[in-house]
Amino acid sequence: MAKRKFVAESELAALAQKYRLATGKSRAQAARELGVARQAVIYAEDQPEKSFTKLRCRMIESFSGSKVTGPYFQIEER
Repeated sequence: MAKRKFVAESELAALAQKYRLATGKSRAQAARELGVARQAVIYAEDQPEKSFTKLRCRMIESFSGSKVTGPYFQIEER
């Protein structure tokens, strides 16, 4: 059975960074893989008050293998 947990939107930035670091990818590598500017990855990780929710969710899904659903941002770990 999949393990589920609920996280606040404010926690997504830290999780996006955590999972990127766990894969050993630099911000530049992550940006290339996701097809965004490196600056977007920096904002997504370092400035949780900015609206980068979709990118944060994509990062978490890409780098953790988890599925993120909202609006409550439930993470289903596999």
